[in-house]
Amino acid sequence: MLRRFRRRFNLLVILGPTASGKTGLAAVVARRIDGEIISADSRQVYRGMNLGTGKDLSEYGRGAAAVPYHLIDILDPSEAFSVFDYQRRFHRCFREITARGKVPILVGGSGLYLEAVIRGYDLPEVPTDGALRDRLAGVDMETLRRRLLARRPAVHNTTDLRDRERLIRAIEIAEFAPDHPRDPEGAAPLSPLIVGIGWPRDLLRRRITDRLQARLAAGMVDEVAGLHAKGLSWEKIDSFGLEYRYIGLHLRGELTREELFRTLNIRIHQYAKRQDTWFRRMERKGVRIHWTGSGDADGLMELIGRLTA
Repeated sequence: MLRRFRRRFNLLVILGPTASGKTGLAAVVARRIDGEIISADSRQVYRGMNLGTGKDLSEYGRGAAAVPYHLIDILDPSEAFSVFDYQRRFHRCFREITARGKVPILVGGSGLYLEAVIRGYDLPEVPTDGALRDRLAGVDMETLRRRLLARRPAVHNTTDLRDRERLIRAIEIAEFAPDHPRDPEGAAPLSPLIVGIGWPRDLLRRRITDRLQARLAAGMVDEVAGLHAKGLSWEKIDSFGLEYRYIGLHLRGELTREELFRTLNIRIHQYAKRQDTWFRRMERKGVRIHWTGSGDADGLMELIGRLTA
């Protein structure tokens, strides 16, 4: 099967909504096909954000051999990280893994990051504009949002609208690009086999709730409190979304523990639906996703075998 895979594809993609079991499945597949994992998660790049991002790094260490992984724990939470940064680092990892004779396996649920790689977004490298930043320093958030949306009405990453640092950077990029056309940089040509993990909705909802309970019991609130204690502002913590935003509200006394669980549970279910919507939109744009109905590793391997026959 591995020989057949290599003749037709040079990248395996395993995507799916939160709590679908992507990490564990990817680790099993990586061991069977001599692969290395490249994360496609917008928050797992940050150190110290483990429970809140669902890193599940223990999955990569189980079994006879540890599975190498990339683009996890590479930055401090105070550092900015863009889709451009992700795309550039992905291609670097892809080339290095391929040069070692291993199979790159892209795993995650951040639709924008996945699509930027799979569809080959042409993203310009934009330098910092000190003069522009000085002019925007005293401008309120709502005015900044309107300025960005005037240039780029269809903002892919809505996090850019909530965090001041990201918003100013997005304005920088939006106002630089029209006056600086460029030839696309030579990215590694990709021939991906894309597999989607799609649980029945009722089972996925149960998995989401069970995992949230387990993460809270394991100390997810303490993790967020620790980030703030190390100097990360509440505004910056809020910008990481979902778990971090609502745990931040809880730590500031705006939500009780019961309200925290109830609200987060609802919001994560809604997020899973948005992920599914993004994946379906990718399909409408021509991305072929082969869906499997559960998190069974043997079933996933059988599917890959059929698709490479």
